[in-house]
Amino acid sequence: MAAHPDVTGTDASVTPYRLWLAQLRSIIFYCWLALLTLAWFIPSFVIGIFLPLKARNYFIMVFYCHIVVWSARLICGVKWRVEGRENIPIDGRGYVLLSKHQSTWETFFIPTLIAPHVQVVKRELLYLPFFGWALKMIHPIFIDRTHKTNALKQVLNQGADRLNSGIHVLVFPEGTRVSPGKRKAFSKGGAMLATKSQAPVIAIAHNSGEHWPNDNWVKRPGTINVVISPVMETTDLSTAQLSELSESWINNRVDEISARPFDGEMVDADSSGKRF
Repeated sequence: MAAHPDVTGTDASVTPYRLWLAQLRSIIFYCWLALLTLAWFIPSFVIGIFLPLKARNYFIMVFYCHIVVWSARLICGVKWRVEGRENIPIDGRGYVLLSKHQSTWETFFIPTLIAPHVQVVKRELLYLPFFGWALKMIHPIFIDRTHKTNALKQVLNQGADRLNSGIHVLVFPEGTRVSPGKRKAFSKGGAMLATKSQAPVIAIAHNSGEHWPNDNWVKRPGTINVVISPVMETTDLSTAQLSELSESWINNRVDEISARPFDGEMVDADSSGKRF
């Protein structure tokens, strides 16, 4: 797969005009995103509080995320291509979604693809003005990553409740965003939730970090490739087997669709030594 030009300025082939244009489009996008978030805050609370949880999930999160990803497409030129749409669950069961994590883009995009679902998120997000308050209304699974044992219990207990209600649970097994070309060992928390709950799994691979980089605010025009795995039934799998299966599938597919496949560098756990 041919590499895309690096519009952040590190690629010598990028002209000053193209860099300036990408920066301008990114600034416009962030200004629009701030206004959108503020504007959506009021109806989210006024209307969302009266809706049942699933309907509230669609109203507060899914609709908002559709606007965000389409705004990024129209303003910044960040497009997407999805392979495996036929694997998206429609049988009413709650699935565990295990996804690659390279940027913020997938946290906006996956709700537009598979809903309703809740995410496993760090508790600090709860305290963000507007965004965190609206996030709390859709009942995500907040965890304290400084206490790994308690965090795992929260995921298993709250996750089982959401799954039994027919709500999917999204887990990023790497625990943090990992740049394109790098890898981080997967935590087994999401796989454990699936095996203990006997919930099926969908794995999601993508290369979002190549166009929505985690280490730079400038968005790179181009197409993000997203691949949805076939359903992984967990009845006859151990946690270790499921974790290995999903990690191998995601890593292999990411390498296939990326301009920057794995370069051999493994990323260590975060500074706290805790990851989920």
